Amino acid sequence: MGGRRSNPFQFQRSEFPIWSVDESHAQDVFTFVRIKTTPHWNRSSNRDWTADYPDADFYFSWRLHQLTSLQVNPNPIIMELTDPKLCEYPFVFLAAPQSIDLSTAEVAALRRYLLNGGFMMCDEFFGTIQWNLFHEQLKRVFPEFEPVELDLSHEIFHVVYDFQFVPQVPAIHFWQRLGITYHPVPGTELDHAPHFYGLHDAEGRMMMLICHNNDLQDGWEREGEDKEFFQRFSVKQSYPMGINIVTYALTH
Repeated sequence: MGGRRSNPFQFQRSEFPIWSVDESHAQDVFTFVRIKTTPHWNRSSNRDWTADYPDADFYFSWRLHQLTSLQVNPNPIIMELTDPKLCEYPFVFLAAPQSIDLSTAEVAALRRYLLNGGFMMCDEFFGTIQWNLFHEQLKRVFPEFEPVELDLSHEIFHVVYDFQFVPQVPAIHFWQRLGITYHPVPGTELDHAPHFYGLHDAEGRMMMLICHNNDLQDGWEREGEDKEFFQRFSVKQSYPMGINIVTYALTH
């Protein structure tokens, strides 16, 4: 379970849990949507939108089905921002946001999607350099709005699971080898604490949650690789926070 693949697109569906959707809710299921972008390698790192795919998507969908009353599609999907069907999905996920270099069409499409009620979760990036790269692209989409840091009192930390601390999940190899809960990349020397930022529209609705200095999806992807990692990070942080985020996105 959860092993790293040299090619993330070479996998068998039988590797992951499968379940049925109630036929009476067949047209009303939650589908996990991963956003596909064209990476700009020279501006960030060797991670792009495929980070932790496909394991993270399948395992999170499974746990969302298992731990909530949502009817969840057992087959997560990949979409581009310019896909006209994107508006049919209220929640989308962007991995390694520091790697994006949005086209003019993607800027317009993302702005339209979020202003029309969509919600995006961004995860797996660390340090000030990666933050600045993503922030530059974000301001192309919303020059009039600035992300605001959420403190622990915010509803998103309590809507289903009640967090008493701000969660932080590392890549499993940094935790196993170095015992740290962040990626030691340039820009984390002065601040490697977890930060959650909300991007809100003019009416105050959160359109985007930005999980900085965090790799929540590694707790989904690697859930079967290390018992201690699973108990400490997957069970207590990655899945609860992911469920909180999806619940918040669907109810606000």
